[in-house]
Amino acid sequence: MSPTKSVSTRPPLQEENSATHNEGKYPGKASVDVHKKTDVEKIKLGATSEVVKVIENKQKKLNSTEASPDQKDSVPETQKKSFLPAADRTSGPQKMVKAKSNKKKVQGTKSPNRKVTDYFPVRRSCRKSKKELETEEKKRIDELLVSGKEDGMKVDIITGKGRGVIATRNFQRGEFVVEYHGDLIETTDAKRREAFYAEDSSTGCYMYYFQYLNKTYCVDATKESNRLGRLINHSKNGNCHTKLHDIKNVPHLILIASRDINAGEELLYDYGDRSKTSIEAHPWLKN
Repeated sequence: MSPTKSVSTRPPLQEENSATHNEGKYPGKASVDVHKKTDVEKIKLGATSEVVKVIENKQKKLNSTEASPDQKDSVPETQKKSFLPAADRTSGPQKMVKAKSNKKKVQGTKSPNRKVTDYFPVRRSCRKSKKELETEEKKRIDELLVSGKEDGMKVDIITGKGRGVIATRNFQRGEFVVEYHGDLIETTDAKRREAFYAEDSSTGCYMYYFQYLNKTYCVDATKESNRLGRLINHSKNGNCHTKLHDIKNVPHLILIASRDINAGEELLYDYGDRSKTSIEAHPWLKN
C-alpha cells in the first residue's frame, strides 16, 4: 500500500440505493426510473387532492339540501343518486324494489265476452236443404198425378214402331216426365185379364207388374185413353226409367228422365220383359 493514498470513505450520496450508484452499475437507466417514480407520485397526489375536493363539494351540497327540507322532495331521483360517491354506487349489487301501486282492483267491472251477433244481425241462409227440396218435388208430382196434367210431349208416328211419344221440351236428369197411368189391380185380376187379352191378337200388351210393400201389383193400361205414358215405346238403352211414387199409401208408376233429354227426342224406357214367350210374340223386345 502506498502511503500517499489515503483511504477515503465513500460519500454518503453514493449509497447502493442512490441514483448515482445505480447509474454506475446500470448506465442510462437510473435517471429514467427516478423521473418515472416522481411523476407517478405527483399524479397520485394531484388525483387525491381532486377527489378530496369533489367529495367535499358533494358533502356541502348534501348538507345544504338537508338544511332546507322543503326542497328535499323537489330534487329528482336521478340527482339524488348522483350525490353518492362512485365507490358507494358500485360497492355492491343493487336490490330492485317494486313500487306498490295505490290502485285498487275493482271487482266485477270486467267487460263481458261479446259475440259477433251483438254487432251484426243474424242472416238466415236462403238455401234449402235436400230434404226440403225432396218434399217440394214430391208435392209437385202429387199435384200433377192427381190432376192428370201432362206437358212437354206429344204423340207421333215412329217408323217400324207405330205410335210413339216425342219430347217437346228439354228434360233434366232425374226430372219427372209422365205417369204410366192405368188400372191398379192385384195379381189374380191381372192374370185373368191377361188371358182374355191373349184371345185377340190385335190387342197389345200394356200390363206392367211390380211389387209394393211385399205385394205384387199390376197397372193395366190396355184400355185406350188420352194418357201418353202408355204409348212410350221400349228400348234397353232408354232415356227414361220407371219409379214408384205413393200418394197416401197408394202406389203410382211414374217415368223419370235417366239423362238430360232434348226436345225432339223419342221417349223410351226398358220394359224389362226378357221371357222367351214375350220375345217370340214381340221381337222388338230384343232391342
